Amino acid sequence: MDIIWVGFAFVFGLLVSRLHIPPLVGYLAAGLGLSVYGYEAGDTLHEIAHLGVIFLLFTVGLHIRIKNIIRTEVFGVGLVHLATTSAIFIPVCLYFGFDLQASVIISITLGFSSTVLAAKNLEMRGEMGAYYGRVAIGILILQDLVAIGIIAFTGGGTPSVWSPLLLALPLLRPLLVWLLNIVDKDELMMLMGLALAIGGASLFESLNLSGELGALVAGMLMATNEKGQELGKKMWGVKEAFLVGFFLETGLTGFPGPEELMFVGAILLLLPLKSILFFALFMVFRMKARTGYLATLSLTAYSEFTLIAGAVAAANGFIPESVIVSLGLLTAISFVINAPLAIREDQIWHYIEQFLHRFERDVKHTEHEIISLGKANYLVIGMGSAGKSAYDKLRDEGRHVVGMDIDPARIEQNLKEHRRVVYGDIQDTELWKAVDLTDIVSIIIAMGNRTVKLNAIKALKEIGYKDDIYVITMREDETEALQEAGAKSVPIPVKQAGERLAELSMQRDNAGSITP
Repeated sequence: MDIIWVGFAFVFGLLVSRLHIPPLVGYLAAGLGLSVYGYEAGDTLHEIAHLGVIFLLFTVGLHIRIKNIIRTEVFGVGLVHLATTSAIFIPVCLYFGFDLQASVIISITLGFSSTVLAAKNLEMRGEMGAYYGRVAIGILILQDLVAIGIIAFTGGGTPSVWSPLLLALPLLRPLLVWLLNIVDKDELMMLMGLALAIGGASLFESLNLSGELGALVAGMLMATNEKGQELGKKMWGVKEAFLVGFFLETGLTGFPGPEELMFVGAILLLLPLKSILFFALFMVFRMKARTGYLATLSLTAYSEFTLIAGAVAAANGFIPESVIVSLGLLTAISFVINAPLAIREDQIWHYIEQFLHRFERDVKHTEHEIISLGKANYLVIGMGSAGKSAYDKLRDEGRHVVGMDIDPARIEQNLKEHRRVVYGDIQDTELWKAVDLTDIVSIIIAMGNRTVKLNAIKALKEIGYKDDIYVITMREDETEALQEAGAKSVPIPVKQAGERLAELSMQRDNAGSITP
């Protein structure tokens, strides 16, 4: 009967996607709908849901560098926020009849934000490596570690005495990188990714640690390897398919009773306060308003780890089992609230930008965005394969060129290859106001995300840039929108490659080798 949830997920996902809402909201709705008719998650769905989270966290790990997590703003914001929200939630839990121990445990878990949703939103925008993305993921990892501590405390298992041996895992990295580099078949690369994700999770679980954390660590072992990024792309479809099970299972937790609904309502009313506190702390730690806003929006949802840690605590009598249904509904509703906000985050920013700028501190901001492009006349934005090719061609022709990217790892790699690349969030109007573009005669935007490209063009036009903007796209349906936004030319590499192949094939005909 598990085929039922596949059909429901597809139908609901299709319906909400037509309303420009992420399909994951439809998956949640499908689960809630099935719960009304008494459908319960079986072992198959539970395993699929678990693997979905495992694969997601593995791909998240592929984008993480330890040096980017061990930062003052990550630990400062993460710990202060968790302590403050716990202090706010404890009186609410006590008011609804929970004892002190249960109130403390529930309140700490309510301070968590959703790793699944945040990672999904960051990947959708292609900004996992952006400064705000790295800060958000760092805070989420910190919260996940606290969740693991709760699981251990409430009987989820004391870490094995052999757990310290995990500190030696980095010693395996050279072997793993060697194996990945000799893999030359897509199916083998996919199989290696699955093996690393599941193997990492199984290893940690065998030591009474979180399997989710194990998958994350397995991904982190490959994070600085260029082929590791390719591995993440190969696993994208598998991860997406399995995550359907997670969102369905969340919805299948069903609806609580009247008293529990009041508790859910009260906690939902505190969700804006949780977000405001995040933004305030980001300002305290010298972030720019836009960066703090984007990081805050990524963290505005209750967490799946609220359910995971709560279920363990309930199973061992630390909190009432009835509260798990409430936590499930609460998490689902917060996902529904966050999803459309994430889609419209740029439009929302446009309306509240001036207001939020008032809270910036008059200090040097943490992200240190570049304010000078030197003597460059050409700017290439997005230093992936296409961007690097454009940069190299301009440089070989004797042009003064500079690159710009939002991913520090990509910037570092380009610097090693002797390209001048600077950091910048191209959607930030404040960046363009600070950068002198007087000598820039042409800007090339070599990025994949349509929204990012459109917002970048809009930001450039708003500050009065009137020279040429060229934008690469892989989709013909994007061409008109990009040109209307202000792009002078929108080449489609795949289409041009096909035309070039046709030209080459006709050269023999033109030479008289083929008779019509």
